[in-house]
Amino acid sequence: MSKGAETRNAILDQGLSMASTEGIEGLTIGELAKAVGMSKSGLFAHFSSKQDLQLAVLEAAVDRFVGTVVAPALRQPRGEPRVRALFENWLAWEAAEFLPGGCPFIAAAQELDDKPGRLRDYLVASQRDWLEALSTAARIAVEEGHFRRDLDTRQFAYELYSIILAYQHFRRLLHDPATLTRCRAAFESLLERCRPRS
Repeated sequence: MSKGAETRNAILDQGLSMASTEGIEGLTIGELAKAVGMSKSGLFAHFSSKQDLQLAVLEAAVDRFVGTVVAPALRQPRGEPRVRALFENWLAWEAAEFLPGGCPFIAAAQELDDKPGRLRDYLVASQRDWLEALSTAARIAVEEGHFRRDLDTRQFAYELYSIILAYQHFRRLLHDPATLTRCRAAFESLLERCRPRS
């Protein structure tokens, strides 16, 4: 890897951490340059505008999410074991040390939901891809006989995503000490409703 690529990756890592706490809109070339110990012009050489920087950080977040959550889960057996791995890895993502402010996608969704443009379009596409991946994991669990044949896999994806949204809210905003226990109980309840009826 070239020195320029290494520098860019270091910038994006810091940018991802900052976006987690400051939000994607709070990510500026000036603040990021200060955080990584570069001049604004030096950082500008890597990203020609604030929006290009913000988009690059969102892209880096997706890459990191895939590497942290999705790729390891795909090494698990098809069906419910893989669904469980996606859930556990997702929880680990939500609590990762490199995301001190929590999931950047959830924060960005609040910022960008009513702001048309490239950032919102990219975020929407990435979240739709993730929902499709969850739906596909459920469909494979149906094929493996772990989930019932009449399962609405898109509803499954919706409910699993909702559990994680609630986890983030109760953990970060409300500081509820029972959050993880409730989250796991909600997930187990969802799985129970998905399994074939005896």
